Amino acid sequence: MSFRPSFLALVLAPAALFAQQPTRADSLRADSLRADSLRRSRDNMLVHPAAHLQAITVTAAATPRQAPVSVIRISPAVIASTQATSPWDLLRQTAGLEVHEQGQGPGFASDASIRGFSSDHSTDVALWIDGVPVNEPVNGHAEGYNDWSLLMPQAVSSMEVLKGPTSAVYGNFAMAGVVNVLTRERMSGQEFAVTGGANGRADGTYFTGIDRPGTGMVIGVRGMRDGGWRPNSEQHLGQFYGRLVQKLSPSATLDVGTQLYGAGWDSPGFLSVGQFDARAFDNVSNPTDGGFKRHALERASLRMVVTPSVAWRTTTYATQGNWNFFLTVPPEPGSGEGSGSQTQEVDRRNGWGATSALTWVGDRLEVTVGGEGRLDEANYQRWFATNRVRDSADALLDARQLSGALFLQSTADVGHHLRFTLGGRYDDVGTRSTAAGEPAASASHGIFSPKIGALVHLPRFGDVYANISRGFRSTDGVIEDPGLPFITEWAYETGLHVDLTRVTGSIALFRTDVSNEQTFDPILLTSTSGGRSRRDGVELSLSAPLGEYARLAGSWTFTTAKYLDQVTADGDNLSGVRVANTAKYVGEAAIDFGRTSAAWSLRLSSNVVGPYTPFDEPDVVLPAYALVHLSSRLLVGSRTTLRLGVRNLLDKTYPELRAGGFVSPGQPRSVYGGVSYVM
Repeated sequence: MSFRPSFLALVLAPAALFAQQPTRADSLRADSLRADSLRRSRDNMLVHPAAHLQAITVTAAATPRQAPVSVIRISPAVIASTQATSPWDLLRQTAGLEVHEQGQGPGFASDASIRGFSSDHSTDVALWIDGVPVNEPVNGHAEGYNDWSLLMPQAVSSMEVLKGPTSAVYGNFAMAGVVNVLTRERMSGQEFAVTGGANGRADGTYFTGIDRPGTGMVIGVRGMRDGGWRPNSEQHLGQFYGRLVQKLSPSATLDVGTQLYGAGWDSPGFLSVGQFDARAFDNVSNPTDGGFKRHALERASLRMVVTPSVAWRTTTYATQGNWNFFLTVPPEPGSGEGSGSQTQEVDRRNGWGATSALTWVGDRLEVTVGGEGRLDEANYQRWFATNRVRDSADALLDARQLSGALFLQSTADVGHHLRFTLGGRYDDVGTRSTAAGEPAASASHGIFSPKIGALVHLPRFGDVYANISRGFRSTDGVIEDPGLPFITEWAYETGLHVDLTRVTGSIALFRTDVSNEQTFDPILLTSTSGGRSRRDGVELSLSAPLGEYARLAGSWTFTTAKYLDQVTADGDNLSGVRVANTAKYVGEAAIDFGRTSAAWSLRLSSNVVGPYTPFDEPDVVLPAYALVHLSSRLLVGSRTTLRLGVRNLLDKTYPELRAGGFVSPGQPRSVYGGVSYVM
């Protein structure tokens, strides 16, 4: 029997079984997801959708807990207690993502991988902040370049990682999944925080706000300086966050916000494998390497409660970016950027977009229908340079991409124990590109992505679920050749959510079949398209108490990812070879000591990366490694909090990123401390 029919049978068999159970007379009314409803749901039956939608922004609402998908949720308390040096490191330590940091500066995006997608510069992961997409289309460095440095961790109210392309409200670049971030909308008083530590790192934040009936506001600023643990790796970062939520009438609420940052850095470059093995970490590729980035996002959202069961929400946004950096790329015979010389890349861009959706909620049915549109304009330049002096142009491009989509997402409850989700979206993406001295080239592509899921509630235990969905992303190089087709996938998943009184957990089995697979070397900047690949795996998560004052939590992914049919531009046949830069297993685990309300807490955590094959080195398998971290919190009085943490406690030497015989080494043991004060 083929996989798809077997999977459908797995979905429908338990659904049909539970659908035949008699319906009780005291059926649930529509209710909000509050603690009492969650308890009744866990013990007896499904919680139905809320008739009044709580999220103001259109696509930023958190995923319902009884959805037939795999989700990892990260609380602000966990974010505050995690000793991370970047947003990528934060997700690695708290959500078990596979991360390979580039190590070249805060504006030079690192690699985050979910379910075996190697994801150069995190392009296979969609990042949304308060309903606004962050990935950058028509980017000459990497299509869908994902700049997580826009995210200010101190401004986060909730964060979740949605695995796979399961939601109809997310389109391009959500191949591996979505990182959905909601930010703080109200606070009273003022907050000050200062941290410092290894390598001359200093980080300070200030927040103030308003919390009144009908009005919420938060304003925050952050400044960071880090001398870097390698020579020529100093970096500076400044961030601003602002949000205002104003109730205009009993049925209308306005939500406006902005986030921006500016960063400058020096780049130490990459090491050869020989230098890494010899621990020659003081080697610098070129002392003139480095750059800067400016990135801003502005948003306005309006929610209208049309009737008690109908809500309309619209979000409009604008983005601006300016990126300029110099980097000496390791040599690669026959490749322009891998010549061993210094290159300069410049990316200037502007974007505008809007999303609008209408949601209707009944007793057992919720339907959302909406549309979105987006226009991005980019000027991309790539130059050969010598010590920041331009020698010759390699690529001079002006590009514009106009995209639009219609989407539908619905949830239907049949009886007290069975839930179906059905949705889909149609996307149309048109790109126009003009190279210097060449005629303009343009093309457009359309794609339909269906989504279907089913969930069976098991009273007093949890939920069994399954889903099938299609996803896509634009291909690297579309800025030069708009005719390149989408990379597409069919994703299949089945799993179990366990929700007991004090223990929660999950297990999921997944398979993803990818067409027009693309391999990309993140160091040598070369790519090959046109093949097929498959990813099979198992995911596990657990949260359980260890006595009265401790709790264990963790999440793990075990993946087999192989090319089914792939030949590189150099003629190398990768069919049957493991997908590069994809670990066999990856995960994180933590033990938290102390109660939430206690004056102290201690967190001992670890993240593990299993064996993987580097890019352009198919005969090499790197060994697994584990990092251990320690952090603590002490409340002094009622307003002051002291924090002390150690990252990489055991001082493990490890490669953050390896490709083509070159390495970006991981950071050694580092100690940090800080103090925060609330007025």
